[in-house]
Amino acid sequence: MDLSQYAELFRAETREHLSALNQLLLEWERTPSDPQPVSGIFRAVHTIKGMAATMGYAAVADLAHRAENLLDLFRREERPVGSDVLEVLFRTADGLEELVEASVSGNVADAEVAALLEALDEITGQLEPAEHKGKRRRISFVNVPAGGGRRVHVVVQSDSPLKGARAILALTRVQELGAVHGVEPAPAALESDEFDGDFVFRIETDVGSERIEEVIRLAGEIESVTVDADDMLPAAAPDREAPGRSRHIRVDLRKLDALMNLIGELVTVRSRLAHIAGAAADQALEETVVDVSRLTAGLQSEIIQARMTPVWQVFDRFPRLVRDVSRQLDKQVDFRVDGKEIELDRAILDEIGDPLVHLLRNAIDHGIEPPGERVAAGKPEKGSLVLAALRERSTVAIMVQDDGRGIDRAKVLAEAKERGVVEWDVEELSDDVLLRVLSASGFSMASEVSDVSGRGVGVDIVATRVRSLGGSVEVKSVPGEGTTFTLRLPVTLAIVRALLARVGEERYALPLTHVSETVELRAGAVTTFEGRDAMVVRDHTLPLVHLRHVLAVAGDPPPTRPVIVLQIGDRRSGLVVDRMEGQQEIVVKSFQPPRDTLPIFSGATILGNGDPVLILDPGGLV
Repeated sequence: MDLSQYAELFRAETREHLSALNQLLLEWERTPSDPQPVSGIFRAVHTIKGMAATMGYAAVADLAHRAENLLDLFRREERPVGSDVLEVLFRTADGLEELVEASVSGNVADAEVAALLEALDEITGQLEPAEHKGKRRRISFVNVPAGGGRRVHVVVQSDSPLKGARAILALTRVQELGAVHGVEPAPAALESDEFDGDFVFRIETDVGSERIEEVIRLAGEIESVTVDADDMLPAAAPDREAPGRSRHIRVDLRKLDALMNLIGELVTVRSRLAHIAGAAADQALEETVVDVSRLTAGLQSEIIQARMTPVWQVFDRFPRLVRDVSRQLDKQVDFRVDGKEIELDRAILDEIGDPLVHLLRNAIDHGIEPPGERVAAGKPEKGSLVLAALRERSTVAIMVQDDGRGIDRAKVLAEAKERGVVEWDVEELSDDVLLRVLSASGFSMASEVSDVSGRGVGVDIVATRVRSLGGSVEVKSVPGEGTTFTLRLPVTLAIVRALLARVGEERYALPLTHVSETVELRAGAVTTFEGRDAMVVRDHTLPLVHLRHVLAVAGDPPPTRPVIVLQIGDRRSGLVVDRMEGQQEIVVKSFQPPRDTLPIFSGATILGNGDPVLILDPGGLV
């Protein structure tokens, strides 16, 4: 049987177990004397080994088995774990991840894990009781068939005096249920004195896993039986839904992307149909359009919900990152994650991983001080780093907050002037200008390039990626108290409600995500505030951005114009346009803007009448 078609499913499930493995290792590192995490770690490694052997990925199964040998010593004797053992286990988690990716892509020969295998065996040999020295067998999974029946893994109790006899008895009994083959180690080796009671085989049978386990345990002195459910293989559909059966399935994200694209096109056609119905003045046609609109909205809502994913699926890999970087920089960091249950579109969630990595690494490297410096400043030795997600109206805000030294604005300003990022007459950096300086391409305050930072691409990548998603970035920093970066993101990308506005002869779409209200700009209402046009709205000064001036549109504007009030976090600005033309749901299509184009567009769309329209980026305008 060709199992290559299940490689992606294997990769996805293994990633979940590796994530759990890293979380449990971090928990074990915090409480080395606690035996509780060991069982979970052992189960995660054991499951990875079983799935890898089922797929025929011998290298993954072998590494997992070596790790099992080491973990088994702690599982049986409840001894405290040392930092040297934990370091090897963390490296093992990385090695498993590398081998899984290499095995799925067919490049397993490129993976370098020989030193890791040797380290695992060496530590296992050092910790192993003297009476067991040299008796632990290194299983080779190369000869285990990749298909044909279900794979069964059996472990005989370690204190059993006749492990081989128990194994042969178990095989004899289970043969009553179906054909048994692919026994590893070979049946002859089961009678050897070196056999440690750990063996696998395949059985072709229609009975359930519980019955297989029941028959094997009749042999006596059996510690564990693991029967791989056919979750890696196609199963026949039942005639009717069994009680308690899981109603969850795995779906390739590309299929959801295709569905989202189709519903996007359907929304465009719906708008076109509504436009035609309005012109035709046909009541029956208008009623049909209403029904189509209702059904389309329902379908759109269901597909968007199917794409929503809790942020923990990305956040859960960051505790390990923070641990590794803080150890590398010899700093102590207390890392906390809040709002794991908040949901985002999977496409957005996949894109924000790299920006968050940059922000977390920068916070540890540049923000949080070494323990000695923190104590001298009256702070705890251990710095605080928080990654939080929360809902804000129709957006999701993700914050990276540290209690470190903060950003030295005077130093940044001097460096920015030297590099020509800001003018020489600028005397102070506001939060907005500070972000603009930090996100300038190649700008860095690091005195030297290290493995962690210093190349001037961190904040630049964050700002570019977030704006490409239709979001915005904010920074707040207080010297001596810390820095907070906030990413504000739309919940979904593909279909958004937008305000249509006209300037000159062109129309533009502005997502309602950051639109607070609209007011009217009358002649003589414009004043000046900090060198910019502004107007007073309910006793608050509102800076103005004239879209006609930004786009260099010729001609005189209308005497009375609408102002669209944009609010991104605490920042408010008024966008002055010639006139507004209502709201409409639009399908967002990303595009690569021509060279030297103003950075105020986040995409394009096609209206119901077929007209193409550019989508304005509120972050770029404000």
